[in-house]
Amino acid sequence: MRNLRIVVVNTIIDHADETDTALHEQAERGKALRIGLLEAGYNIIASLPADLYLPERIAQLQPDMIIIDAESDARDVLEHIVITTRDERRPIVMFTEDDTTSTMEAAMEAGVTAYIVAGLQSERIKPVLDVALARFRQEQKLLTELSDTKLKLAERKLVERAKGVLMARHKLSEEQAYQKLRSMAMNKNLKLSEIAQRLLDVEDLLG
Repeated sequence: MRNLRIVVVNTIIDHADETDTALHEQAERGKALRIGLLEAGYNIIASLPADLYLPERIAQLQPDMIIIDAESDARDVLEHIVITTRDERRPIVMFTEDDTTSTMEAAMEAGVTAYIVAGLQSERIKPVLDVALARFRQEQKLLTELSDTKLKLAERKLVERAKGVLMARHKLSEEQAYQKLRSMAMNKNLKLSEIAQRLLDVEDLLG
């Protein structure tokens, strides 16, 4: 768990005016987060600003997890996160002071795994990341199972359609059509759904 390659995304400007109390406090939060991660034994491979280049940098670095440090108003960050995780999902933990429901919902829709309000204490970081990772893996498992189910259903429909074609063309019973499909698939060393798709493609060409 602790060998995770982590990218920290922050919303503060690097050389902010030190007299700005809010920015100074956020800078301190960011520092506390990095220290907490390092003390817990995590591997921070980069600390990135939430800018237009974020999706490209994430794609280059291929981290195991993204941690966002957003004091408030994380809309811009969320837009970049949507782009970043569009093609490849990964666990994302957001630490923020923004407890508004709309922002929380927007974050979850954008792909944030765990939305943590006022929880940036170093002793909480490891438990939070452990839970976020476990939740992410469970979600991915469910998505994979759903995808597999949809694929099997689609394949079954292909086979049913192909059986219908054989039954109509060769005056076969349903069982005979199935056995013929099965025999064709074995002879071609193809899956049943693949031979069914080929048969349907030919049928479409023949009109």
